[in-house]
Amino acid sequence: MPIRRRTLVQAAAATLLAPALARAQSATPEQTKSWETPRTLGDPKAPTEVVEFFSLTCTHCARFASETFHQIEENLIKTGKVRWEFRDFPLDRVALQAEMVARALPPTQYSRFLSAMFATQDRWAFGAADPQAEIEKMALLAGMNKATFDAAWNDAALRDWILAEQKAAEDKYNINSTPTFLINGVKKEGEMSYDEFAKLIPNA
Repeated sequence: MPIRRRTLVQAAAATLLAPALARAQSATPEQTKSWETPRTLGDPKAPTEVVEFFSLTCTHCARFASETFHQIEENLIKTGKVRWEFRDFPLDRVALQAEMVARALPPTQYSRFLSAMFATQDRWAFGAADPQAEIEKMALLAGMNKATFDAAWNDAALRDWILAEQKAAEDKYNINSTPTFLINGVKKEGEMSYDEFAKLIPNA
């Protein structure tokens, strides 16, 4: 079963982040454009478009990333059958913060960073006394400098954009769990094996 979105995550995140976000500076137009650039893999002209709504603290998303997604990437994305788009759907404050940092990376580094975060989820999401310090270590390993990390971590505009996109997904597609997929616009919920997923892709 997929993990259901935690109640009042937006209100809780806003309350918990308020002290830091009150000091945050607005992003430049160039940074904002970079955040809003769709994070995709594959041929834009691929016959099948898959949109994945994920949370970096979702254990089902982590298993899907480690056990299924690499096969999808090799067999369906790199072969031109599928275009993949990642969409943030944070289930809690830690996921929101991690996804803010991910969005601050160049788009070309985004999917690799997600893979690394999912592979080490137990350490930074659930086993850390200080998740911020652990997420910072991962970001620095990905090539982000400390100034960029600090700016992303405390950026109110970036936070609000992610939460607004999440709310739009809830309203438009009735997304309320992760992982959820839109496969050429058809919604499918829950973690799947590669064989289960491939059956949903025409001519896979």
